[in-house]
Parts: sequence; structure tokens; C-alpha cells
Amino acid sequence: MLKCYDCLEENKDSEAVGVCIICGKGLCMEHIKQVEFPMKGGGYPLPHKTLKKGLPRMMCKECVDTILEDGFCV
Repeated sequence: MLKCYDCLEENKDSEAVGVCIICGKGLCMEHIKQVEFPMKGGGYPLPHKTLKKGLPRMMCKECVDTILEDGFCV
């Protein structure tokens, strides 16, 4: 079974419930973060439409902090 990477660094043992979409490390419920990014779609080159609700992305805290700090959008 996949283990939580962050828990292993803290000398704890817990099973992962998901993986970070950026770095790929396994994460437990305590360490996984759900982030919603706006999703756009449409024809090329225009018009673009934004979905009413963003799609959830599962990420680790380190990747969330890096992406939000740098203003990068997945």
C-alpha cells in the first residue's frame, strides 16, 4: 500500500489517500490539499468560456505554496 510521504518524514506511518498532481508524492487526509482552479474551454482561437465551477485538484502543501507564491496556474 502507498504511504504518505510527509508522514514518513515526520516518522509517522499512514496510508496515502491520493497523490499530488504536481510532484506525485503520496498523501494522507492530513496532508492532502484540495484546490480548485478555473477551467476554460472553447473553440480555437476564440471564444473562450470559463466553467461555472472549477475542477478540484489534489496537491501537497509544498506545491500549493509554490504555485500560489509564483502566481503559476496549472
